[in-house]
Amino acid sequence: MFTCELVPGGFAKEISAAQAAKVVARIVAEDTVRSAADTARVELATELLEQLHGIDEQRRAVKRRLGQIVTASRTGLTQIYGVGPVIAATTLGDVGDVRRFPSRDHFAAYNGTAPIEASSGNRIIHRLSRRGNRQLNHAIHMAAVTQIGHDNNPGYVYYHRKITEGMPPKSALRALKRRISDTLYQQMISDARTAALQRSRDPGGQSGNDSASSVTGSHPDTPALRTSHSRASTDPTSAARTRTRRPTRARRSKPDS
Repeated sequence: MFTCELVPGGFAKEISAAQAAKVVARIVAEDTVRSAADTARVELATELLEQLHGIDEQRRAVKRRLGQIVTASRTGLTQIYGVGPVIAATTLGDVGDVRRFPSRDHFAAYNGTAPIEASSGNRIIHRLSRRGNRQLNHAIHMAAVTQIGHDNNPGYVYYHRKITEGMPPKSALRALKRRISDTLYQQMISDARTAALQRSRDPGGQSGNDSASSVTGSHPDTPALRTSHSRASTDPTSAARTRTRRPTRARRSKPDS
Protein backbone atom coordinates (compact mmCIF):
# COMPACT_ATOMS: atom_id res chain seq x y z
CA MET A 1 0.00 0.00 0.00
CA PHE A 2 2.71 2.50 0.99
CA THR A 3 4.76 1.51 -2.06
CA CYS A 4 1.82 2.31 -4.35
CA GLU A 5 1.50 5.75 -2.79
CA LEU A 6 5.17 6.48 -3.52
CA VAL A 7 4.67 5.98 -7.27
CA PRO A 8 2.49 8.43 -9.21
CA GLY A 9 -0.62 6.60 -10.34
CA GLY A 10 0.28 3.50 -8.31
CA PHE A 11 0.49 0.11 -10.03
CA ALA A 12 -1.79 -1.42 -12.59
CA LYS A 13 -1.77 -4.79 -10.83
CA GLU A 14 -0.61 -6.46 -7.65
CA ILE A 15 3.12 -6.71 -7.07
CA SER A 16 5.17 -9.05 -4.96
CA ALA A 17 7.28 -8.09 -1.98
CA ALA A 18 10.45 -8.47 -4.05
CA GLN A 19 9.11 -6.11 -6.73
CA ALA A 20 8.05 -3.58 -4.09
CA ALA A 21 11.52 -3.69 -2.53
CA LYS A 22 13.07 -2.85 -5.89
CA VAL A 23 10.72 0.13 -6.28
CA VAL A 24 11.57 1.49 -2.83
CA ALA A 25 15.27 1.02 -3.45
CA ARG A 26 14.99 2.89 -6.76
CA ILE A 27 13.10 5.76 -5.13
CA VAL A 28 15.73 6.09 -2.41
CA ALA A 29 18.58 5.91 -4.94
CA GLU A 30 17.05 8.60 -7.15
CA ASP A 31 16.56 10.87 -4.14
CA THR A 32 13.09 11.89 -5.26
CA VAL A 33 11.72 12.12 -1.72
CA ARG A 34 11.05 15.76 -0.95
CA SER A 35 8.43 16.21 1.76
CA ALA A 36 8.29 14.85 5.30
CA ALA A 37 5.21 12.85 4.36
CA ASP A 38 7.11 11.08 1.56
CA THR A 39 9.95 10.33 3.96
CA ALA A 40 7.51 8.76 6.43
CA ARG A 41 5.95 6.70 3.65
CA VAL A 42 9.36 5.37 2.58
CA GLU A 43 10.21 4.43 6.17
CA LEU A 44 6.86 2.69 6.70
CA ALA A 45 7.16 0.88 3.35
CA THR A 46 10.67 -0.31 4.26
CA GLU A 47 9.51 -1.62 7.66
CA LEU A 48 6.52 -3.36 6.08
CA LEU A 49 8.71 -5.00 3.45
CA GLU A 50 11.05 -6.33 6.15
CA GLN A 51 8.07 -7.90 7.90
CA LEU A 52 6.87 -9.42 4.63
CA HIS A 53 10.30 -10.89 3.96
CA GLY A 54 10.22 -12.46 7.42
CA ILE A 55 6.79 -13.95 6.76
CA ASP A 56 7.94 -15.31 3.40
CA GLU A 57 10.91 -16.96 5.06
CA GLN A 58 8.63 -18.53 7.67
CA ARG A 59 6.39 -19.87 4.92
CA ARG A 60 9.36 -21.39 3.12
CA ALA A 61 10.56 -22.96 6.37
CA VAL A 62 7.12 -24.43 7.04
CA LYS A 63 6.97 -25.80 3.50
CA ARG A 64 10.39 -27.44 3.90
CA ARG A 65 9.32 -28.97 7.21
CA LEU A 66 6.08 -30.27 5.71
CA GLY A 67 8.09 -31.79 2.88
CA GLN A 68 10.28 -33.64 5.36
CA ILE A 69 7.27 -34.90 7.30
CA VAL A 70 5.49 -36.09 4.14
CA THR A 71 8.66 -37.85 2.96
CA ALA A 72 9.03 -39.57 6.34
CA SER A 73 5.43 -40.82 6.15
CA ARG A 74 6.29 -42.75 2.95
CA THR A 75 3.01 -41.78 1.35
CA GLY A 76 2.43 -41.96 -2.36
CA LEU A 77 0.13 -38.93 -2.49
CA THR A 78 2.84 -36.72 -3.94
CA GLN A 79 2.96 -38.97 -6.99
CA ILE A 80 -0.46 -37.61 -7.98
CA TYR A 81 -0.15 -34.68 -10.37
CA GLY A 82 -0.86 -31.37 -8.61
CA VAL A 83 -0.40 -32.78 -5.10
CA GLY A 84 2.66 -31.27 -3.46
CA PRO A 85 3.90 -31.45 0.13
CA VAL A 86 1.37 -28.89 1.41
CA ILE A 87 -1.68 -30.59 -0.13
CA ALA A 88 -0.41 -34.02 0.92
CA ALA A 89 0.20 -32.86 4.49
CA THR A 90 -3.26 -31.24 4.61
CA THR A 91 -4.87 -34.43 3.37
CA LEU A 92 -3.03 -36.72 5.77
CA GLY A 93 -3.59 -34.40 8.72
CA ASP A 94 -7.34 -34.04 8.16
CA VAL A 95 -8.04 -37.64 7.17
CA GLY A 96 -5.98 -39.47 9.78
CA ASP A 97 -6.77 -43.17 9.40
CA VAL A 98 -8.36 -43.50 5.98
CA ARG A 99 -9.77 -46.90 6.91
CA ARG A 100 -12.51 -45.14 8.88
CA PHE A 101 -14.15 -44.40 5.50
CA PRO A 102 -15.79 -47.59 4.20
CA SER A 103 -15.73 -46.44 0.58
CA ARG A 104 -14.64 -43.64 -1.71
CA ASP A 105 -18.22 -42.32 -1.64
CA HIS A 106 -18.00 -41.80 2.12
CA PHE A 107 -14.67 -40.03 1.66
CA ALA A 108 -16.16 -37.78 -1.05
CA ALA A 109 -19.05 -36.88 1.25
CA TYR A 110 -16.52 -36.05 3.97
CA ASN A 111 -14.49 -33.67 1.80
CA GLY A 112 -17.49 -32.12 0.02
CA THR A 113 -16.74 -33.33 -3.52
CA ALA A 114 -19.85 -35.50 -3.72
CA PRO A 115 -22.42 -33.44 -5.67
CA ILE A 116 -25.91 -32.93 -4.30
CA GLU A 117 -28.84 -33.73 -6.56
CA ALA A 118 -31.19 -30.79 -7.09
CA SER A 119 -33.51 -32.22 -9.72
CA SER A 120 -36.84 -30.71 -10.63
CA GLY A 121 -39.34 -32.80 -12.54
CA ASN A 122 -37.67 -34.54 -15.47
CA ARG A 123 -34.64 -32.27 -15.27
CA ILE A 124 -31.73 -33.84 -13.38
CA ILE A 125 -29.36 -31.28 -11.86
CA HIS A 126 -26.42 -31.68 -9.46
CA ARG A 127 -25.17 -28.69 -7.54
CA LEU A 128 -22.05 -27.99 -5.52
CA SER A 129 -21.99 -29.35 -2.00
CA ARG A 130 -21.09 -26.89 0.76
CA ARG A 131 -20.85 -29.65 3.32
CA GLY A 132 -17.83 -31.55 4.48
CA ASN A 133 -14.32 -30.51 5.40
CA ARG A 134 -13.77 -27.20 3.61
CA GLN A 135 -10.02 -27.16 4.21
CA LEU A 136 -9.60 -30.53 2.55
CA ASN A 137 -11.99 -29.45 -0.20
CA HIS A 138 -9.82 -26.40 -0.87
CA ALA A 139 -6.73 -28.61 -1.11
CA ILE A 140 -8.47 -30.79 -3.69
CA HIS A 141 -9.58 -27.66 -5.54
CA MET A 142 -5.99 -26.41 -5.77
CA ALA A 143 -4.88 -29.78 -7.14
CA ALA A 144 -7.64 -29.59 -9.76
CA VAL A 145 -6.67 -26.05 -10.77
CA THR A 146 -3.06 -27.19 -11.17
CA GLN A 147 -4.11 -30.08 -13.41
CA ILE A 148 -6.28 -27.83 -15.56
CA GLY A 149 -3.46 -25.33 -15.99
CA HIS A 150 -1.03 -27.87 -17.49
CA ASP A 151 -1.75 -30.09 -20.47
CA ASN A 152 0.66 -32.91 -19.63
CA ASN A 153 -1.53 -34.81 -17.18
CA PRO A 154 -4.68 -36.98 -17.29
CA GLY A 155 -6.71 -34.42 -15.32
CA TYR A 156 -6.37 -31.87 -18.11
CA VAL A 157 -7.58 -34.40 -20.68
CA TYR A 158 -10.49 -35.45 -18.45
CA TYR A 159 -11.59 -31.87 -17.82
CA HIS A 160 -11.61 -30.86 -21.48
CA ARG A 161 -13.31 -34.11 -22.50
CA LYS A 162 -16.18 -33.28 -20.15
CA ILE A 163 -16.47 -29.82 -21.69
CA THR A 164 -16.47 -31.33 -25.18
CA GLU A 165 -19.32 -33.61 -24.10
CA GLY A 166 -21.38 -30.53 -23.28
CA MET A 167 -20.74 -30.15 -19.58
CA PRO A 168 -20.37 -26.55 -18.27
CA PRO A 169 -16.89 -25.60 -17.02
CA LYS A 170 -17.98 -25.43 -13.38
CA SER A 171 -19.59 -28.85 -13.60
CA ALA A 172 -16.48 -30.22 -15.31
CA LEU A 173 -14.38 -28.81 -12.47
CA ARG A 174 -16.61 -30.48 -9.90
CA ALA A 175 -16.30 -33.77 -11.78
CA LEU A 176 -12.51 -33.42 -11.82
CA LYS A 177 -12.45 -32.71 -8.09
CA ARG A 178 -14.45 -35.87 -7.45
CA ARG A 179 -12.01 -37.80 -9.64
CA ILE A 180 -9.08 -36.42 -7.60
CA SER A 181 -10.91 -37.33 -4.38
CA ASP A 182 -11.25 -40.94 -5.55
CA THR A 183 -7.56 -41.02 -6.52
CA LEU A 184 -6.52 -39.69 -3.11
CA TYR A 185 -8.67 -42.29 -1.39
CA GLN A 186 -7.26 -45.19 -3.39
CA GLN A 187 -3.69 -44.03 -2.77
CA MET A 188 -4.21 -43.69 0.99
CA ILE A 189 -5.82 -47.13 1.12
CA SER A 190 -2.81 -48.53 -0.74
CA ASP A 191 -0.44 -46.75 1.68
CA ALA A 192 -2.32 -48.18 4.67
CA ARG A 193 -2.09 -51.72 3.30
CA THR A 194 1.62 -51.33 2.60
CA ALA A 195 2.23 -50.02 6.11
CA ALA A 196 0.27 -52.92 7.64
CA LEU A 197 2.27 -55.43 5.58
CA GLN A 198 5.55 -53.89 6.71
CA ARG A 199 4.47 -54.02 10.35
CA SER A 200 3.59 -57.71 10.00
CA ARG A 201 7.04 -58.41 8.56
CA ASP A 202 8.86 -56.37 11.20
CA PRO A 203 10.90 -58.81 13.32
CA GLY A 204 10.90 -56.42 16.25
CA GLY A 205 7.12 -56.30 16.54
CA GLN A 206 4.86 -58.15 18.95
CA SER A 207 4.22 -61.74 17.85
CA GLY A 208 1.24 -62.78 19.90
CA ASN A 209 0.43 -63.38 23.58
CA ASP A 210 2.89 -66.19 24.32
CA SER A 211 4.41 -64.69 27.46
CA ALA A 212 3.14 -64.73 31.00
CA SER A 213 3.38 -60.97 31.22
CA SER A 214 0.74 -60.63 28.51
CA VAL A 215 -1.81 -61.89 31.04
CA THR A 216 -0.58 -60.70 34.41
CA GLY A 217 1.00 -57.41 33.37
CA SER A 218 4.53 -56.20 33.91
CA HIS A 219 4.98 -58.25 37.11
CA PRO A 220 4.05 -61.87 36.34
CA ASP A 221 5.22 -63.09 39.77
CA THR A 222 2.68 -60.92 41.57
CA PRO A 223 -0.55 -62.81 42.33
CA ALA A 224 -3.75 -61.48 40.90
CA LEU A 225 -5.30 -61.30 44.38
CA ARG A 226 -3.72 -59.87 47.51
CA THR A 227 -2.28 -62.30 50.06
CA SER A 228 -5.09 -61.59 52.45
CA HIS A 229 -7.61 -62.56 49.78
CA SER A 230 -6.02 -65.86 48.79
CA ARG A 231 -7.23 -69.06 50.38
CA ALA A 232 -3.79 -70.60 50.83
CA SER A 233 -1.17 -68.71 52.84
CA THR A 234 2.50 -68.95 51.98
CA ASP A 235 3.73 -68.03 55.49
CA PRO A 236 4.82 -71.21 57.36
CA THR A 237 4.32 -69.61 60.78
CA SER A 238 0.76 -68.68 60.00
CA ALA A 239 0.16 -72.26 58.82
CA ALA A 240 1.55 -73.57 62.09
CA ARG A 241 -0.69 -71.27 64.09
CA THR A 242 -3.62 -72.53 62.12
CA ARG A 243 -2.82 -76.17 62.89
CA THR A 244 -2.14 -75.57 66.63
CA ARG A 245 -5.28 -75.40 68.72
CA ARG A 246 -5.57 -73.33 71.88
CA PRO A 247 -5.89 -75.56 75.00
CA THR A 248 -9.31 -75.58 76.62
CA ARG A 249 -9.73 -74.66 80.27
CA ALA A 250 -11.03 -77.28 82.75
CA ARG A 251 -14.51 -76.71 84.00
CA ARG A 252 -14.88 -76.00 87.72
CA SER A 253 -16.99 -78.49 89.57
CA LYS A 254 -19.85 -77.06 91.59
CA PRO A 255 -19.87 -77.92 95.34
CA ASP A 256 -22.50 -80.32 96.59
CA SER A 257 -25.32 -78.55 98.21
